[in-house]
Amino acid sequence: MKILVNIKRVVDYQVTVRPTADGKEVETAGVKMSINPFDENALEAAVRLKEAGIASEVLAVAIGSAANQDILRHALAMGASRALLIESDAAVQSLQTAKALKALIEREAPQLVLLGKQAIDDDAAEVAQMLAALLDWPQATFASDIQIADGKATVVREIDGGQETLSLSLPAVISADLRLNEPRFIKLPALMMAKKKPLENIALAELGETAAPELTLLGVSEPPARKAGRILNNVSELVAALRAEKVLP
Repeated sequence: MKILVNIKRVVDYQVTVRPTADGKEVETAGVKMSINPFDENALEAAVRLKEAGIASEVLAVAIGSAANQDILRHALAMGASRALLIESDAAVQSLQTAKALKALIEREAPQLVLLGKQAIDDDAAEVAQMLAALLDWPQATFASDIQIADGKATVVREIDGGQETLSLSLPAVISADLRLNEPRFIKLPALMMAKKKPLENIALAELGETAAPELTLLGVSEPPARKAGRILNNVSELVAALRAEKVLP
């Protein structure tokens, strides 16, 4: 079984995100970038399936500029069999990403597609659902457990009321939650070996897609500063404060 894992390069989750001076983008110059955490969980799940003998190949795919080579090397160091970059100098939005992946999937014929449930840069949580719809494949989102057997995937997913268990016929699309696993620590020798492995490249246009945006970003700004808190000594003071703020009549 071949597994395709889509990964995205984002500002590292430990970095405080700031808007650019013109307020039109997020500042990325000189900022640490890394693999999207949810995508790393998806990749870890795929590598574990390969180590268990359930999957024969794990293909890691990123879309974007040559800068994405670092996260593809990260994927190879984690245990991916191959790494492929769909090259695009312009930013690619959710629908274009899903369409490009669909075209690639038709070439590569994986039996399972794994991705993170969302990217921490835009928090859109759209690509998995769009891709499943375009492929007309069954899907399971926000997976916290994945078991593969007898041509089916059994997925436990997080919902508002608790957990839900789904059974999907393969091929299928599954998006990973952080609860799915704890990604492995990559040792230096694995990173050094990954630097020597080949990376495959394909232009976005070769898949019949362009990076023409469907959405226009109007601006980026920091949230307003929160007011300082106050310590109230009793319920009467609380009621008076709420009335002063016109929360209570």
